[in-house]
Amino acid sequence: MKQPEDWQAGGFALYLHWPFCKAKCPYCDFNSHVRTRIDQQDWQSAYLAELDRAAAETGGRILRSVFFGGGTPSLMDPSLVGAVLDRISRHWRFENDIEITLEANPTSVEADRFRGYRAAGVNRLSLGLQALNDDDLRRLGRQHSAAEALAALDLARSTFDRVSADLIYARQDQTLAAWEYELCSLLDRGPDHLSLYQLTIEDGTAFGALARAGKLRGLPDEDLAVAMYEMTGEICEGAGLSAYEVSNYAVEGSESRHNLVYWRMGDYVGIGPGAHGRLTLGQTRYATSTHRNPEVWLRAVRDTGSGETPREVLLPAAQADEYLMMSLRLSEGTRISRYRALSGSDLNAGALEAALDGGLLQQDGDHLRTTEAGRLLLNRLVLELSA
Repeated sequence: MKQPEDWQAGGFALYLHWPFCKAKCPYCDFNSHVRTRIDQQDWQSAYLAELDRAAAETGGRILRSVFFGGGTPSLMDPSLVGAVLDRISRHWRFENDIEITLEANPTSVEADRFRGYRAAGVNRLSLGLQALNDDDLRRLGRQHSAAEALAALDLARSTFDRVSADLIYARQDQTLAAWEYELCSLLDRGPDHLSLYQLTIEDGTAFGALARAGKLRGLPDEDLAVAMYEMTGEICEGAGLSAYEVSNYAVEGSESRHNLVYWRMGDYVGIGPGAHGRLTLGQTRYATSTHRNPEVWLRAVRDTGSGETPREVLLPAAQADEYLMMSLRLSEGTRISRYRALSGSDLNAGALEAALDGGLLQQDGDHLRTTEAGRLLLNRLVLELSA
């Protein structure tokens, strides 16, 4: 039987979703919307009301991290960010080294706002560069140039204590040598954290529609994509950034504390349109979600006092599967005893032995970790181990 304090192994965090962008990128399946007019005061009032509601259930917990995600949170007024952080500080105690992250796009207009976010209390910026050549930026629907991206990164590093940068690889017509040059150019700028993702084609996106019509050409084959992934790890390791998670690399001590709450299966409050959360209340763990449409969410908060949709009770088996999937993404791996406590049963012994013998997993006492080869087969491993 799961113990109610299990979430404390991961800690407690808060995610706030800003659903607006200047334009919808063709690869993006996040809950983002384009609007010509946004009343930021209305949004501030709604966010504060939702924070008050969440605090009624979780007040008194110690907060490890706050993350402003989107969408494009760097379109938020710094005063709105400041008001949100002020309300959060009234409701929850902060860890001494709390991480407060805001996602940003590197257009010159948004970069000028960085100092305002720092003054409001943000201490970590996550910068969505995505590519460092202008042709690919246009293909990806980005609103900035490569020069603006690098200028924004330099400004961010001079403004914030910690900076993360995102890049997408395995793009159309991208060669291994081109990716090596791009990644090394970014590492030369000295970021302490990188999120490096392979381009995936998702249903419901413009790229998804093009792919179905056979019009999205130049994507790498599986062998090239694997070679890019393997080279990425080698280059980052050589620059002092370890792969602490499948797609995330960091200087020691600069790992994303917020994402570690997710991957270590802690509790987190999700506020804003389309935000998800995990809450343990008493003996029960819930998956929470909210209305995805911005206007529907705003009306629900105003008219009913909550932007949430009905909660889902997470049964022990679902919790165990989620823990296994999340923890095996991390270099620190899975605690077998925690999986057993959550699920009430052991991992599939035959599948475990086969994965160990096949070099996909390594075991060190109570800890189970994926090898580099195992990370490439993570979904299959999880299914087999939990069968």
